[in-house]
Amino acid sequence: MTHALIVIDVQNDFCPGGALAVPGGDEIVAGVNAMMPDFDAVILTQDWHPAGHFSFASSHDGKVPYDLVDMPYGPQVLWPDHCIQGTTGAAFHADLRTDADLIIRKGFRNDIDSYSAFFENDHKTPTGLEGYLRTRGISRLTMVGLATDFCVHYSAVDAAKLGFEVTVRLDACRAIDLDGSLDAALAAMKSAGVTLV
Repeated sequence: MTHALIVIDVQNDFCPGGALAVPGGDEIVAGVNAMMPDFDAVILTQDWHPAGHFSFASSHDGKVPYDLVDMPYGPQVLWPDHCIQGTTGAAFHADLRTDADLIIRKGFRNDIDSYSAFFENDHKTPTGLEGYLRTRGISRLTMVGLATDFCVHYSAVDAAKLGFEVTVRLDACRAIDLDGSLDAALAAMKSAGVTLV
């Protein structure tokens, strides 16, 4: 039991028609489902924001989606309202297999965003995923999902820093690519020792 598939945020709001749609986000679902039997464990992450989350542009007077604000933990992109707890937008894509070993919900604290499956954006507050993987004896991770340049990128870099062997399957990811964010994310993942295939 050493190799886990981490499926990042394959949710309605990140798919075409969603509040924060990633171009082609739904195109990866069949391929992700097909990979699942090849792994010792499958873990899904789910963006799970309360209404009025501080990372939403609507929570800041005079701000619009994709503006930057300074938070105590650093710069924060402001997003359209998305993946609000209990809504259809927060639900997994209808065709995604959800018979996973674990579902990790992130971004549920109102005043801090959470891109990574391992830490909130302060890079200190853990989600609990590392402990789960360690107790299961899992040391190798393959990551897929949405979006390549945000939640996949941060999850992969954090996992590599924690000492996991990390591969990102780019064919099973899609990106937002906000002002060059995809190229920056690919470079950061390579620099952290993540294998990109």
